[in-house]
Amino acid sequence: MLKLGAKVVIVADHFEQNIPIGEYGYIIAYDRNTDNVFDYVVRVPSANRNFLLPDIDVEMEDELLRREVERVEKESLIDYALATYNEQLFHSIMRSEEEEEEVETTNAEALSNEEFIRRVNLKAWI
Repeated sequence: MLKLGAKVVIVADHFEQNIPIGEYGYIIAYDRNTDNVFDYVVRVPSANRNFLLPDIDVEMEDELLRREVERVEKESLIDYALATYNEQLFHSIMRSEEEEEEVETTNAEALSNEEFIRRVNLKAWI
């Protein structure tokens, strides 16, 4: 449960209520009625309206900013590693991504320059 007065961002409109997605809002009340699916009453100042929203349609602004900062930081490190031909930094960044998904067995082997460039081009193409 998010706190009252918390600044949130509307990230989805699952019930197609013509809610302004991407706009900021403030939680002004909880909907405690067990018969409906809405969790919060959110005040959106730009629309000058209150909306009933489920929990899955709102995200804390701080959490969204943190995730975006992590993504931008990772992308800039990859760009720096590629620009400076720093294979060690590039491999450490890519390994951290692979650990999140799954670890490949070929990472333990030393890569030749051609194999390294092929993998970089493959990831850049994707």
